[in-house]
Amino acid sequence: MKILFENELAKEDRCSLLRRVNQFQRETDTTIKSLCLDIKRRGDTAVREYSKKFDKIEVKALRVSAEECESAKRSLSPEFTSAITIAAKNIRTFHESQRCSTQKIETSDGVVCWREARPIERVGLYVPAGSAPLPSTVLMLGIPAKLAGCKQIVLCSPPKANGSIDPFVLTTAAMIGIDEVYKVGGAQAIAALAYGTETIPKVDKIFGPGNRYVTTAKQFVSTDPDGAAIDLLAGPSEVLIIADDSANPDIVAYDLISQAEHDVDAQAVLVTTSETLAKEVLRILPQRVSEFPRSAFIIASLERSYILVAESLKSAVQFSNDYAPEHLIVNVLHAEAIVPSISHAGSVFVGSFSPVTAGDYASGTNHTLPTSGTARWASGVSLDSFQKYVTFQSITKSGLEGLASTLTAFADTEGLQAHARAVTSRLSSK
Repeated sequence: MKILFENELAKEDRCSLLRRVNQFQRETDTTIKSLCLDIKRRGDTAVREYSKKFDKIEVKALRVSAEECESAKRSLSPEFTSAITIAAKNIRTFHESQRCSTQKIETSDGVVCWREARPIERVGLYVPAGSAPLPSTVLMLGIPAKLAGCKQIVLCSPPKANGSIDPFVLTTAAMIGIDEVYKVGGAQAIAALAYGTETIPKVDKIFGPGNRYVTTAKQFVSTDPDGAAIDLLAGPSEVLIIADDSANPDIVAYDLISQAEHDVDAQAVLVTTSETLAKEVLRILPQRVSEFPRSAFIIASLERSYILVAESLKSAVQFSNDYAPEHLIVNVLHAEAIVPSISHAGSVFVGSFSPVTAGDYASGTNHTLPTSGTARWASGVSLDSFQKYVTFQSITKSGLEGLASTLTAFADTEGLQAHARAVTSRLSSK
């Protein structure tokens, strides 16, 4: 990492710090478009061919059997089973609180309007399992899908070399009641969910993170009228830490490292008002990095990350809002006082005892979050992501009489006479 000073940055240099790694490439776009259209046309046959080509695996049965689920359960330790139970409870509690009660509003005499939530009927969950399995993603996507009342929840995850799904992923799915699991990963899983095959059902919306091939596939199918909607386009993971001289350098270093170990393209940024803290973190980082087995990932990630020494806490917060991080850690004295000034972030971790790890796994908030600055306008996955809202209105005759002149005035102005007649015919009928 390198240390930069805010008061020495030109405008264009500051803008360059806000940019992210470009996750899309023209060659990737062309390849993935061809793959998606091929699976759309040839179904299971194409899925199997791409699985063999990219994952070097030939899968006999795409759907996971009940016997495989039971075998996976038996392979897990009681400690991890307990961890799933605790995390699931917290995630369920937080997402359950997001339910909105139906409220009927009388906008004028005899005119009542309201809206009601309806679940998205068929959803597809994609759970990566490349360099590390992600059973936590099963909880983050599966629990709100269940709470929303989605009628069909389909999960896809890449098989291991022996043709089985990771037992942690499979057991977690079983524990929250998801039993429709398919052994397919990568862009081919996204295409199969979007278009449906002989074996894998078509869904209405696809959720879940992945590499640039998965993300490009999600982008393509979401623009195809025959495809499916998606949750969001998630880029490489990222964290921004706001810290002052009260922060412990070790804690700050481990927070940076824990984000960097995700992926070589992950970005970890420290914005601090303390030059002393910046220098100490930079000094201890190499030793701390060497403690971890994924040090190669961490080193590559930190090489494209940086430390910014800000002129004030106010300017540190402004930089964070401009950056709009996926994860934001506020490790300063009186951290709660900073919360009202935070405008753009996916998920915020307030105070020195709030690591991103908590939100990743078990505090209750969702870890599927907007990246690449999209937190300026987008939210992370929530209960609402698995629902849509239908509006209703009920109007009495007197209510329509009260609105009639307003309605016909608009209809006449817009040259839509039948709109006006739809009103007047009701009032003139016996």
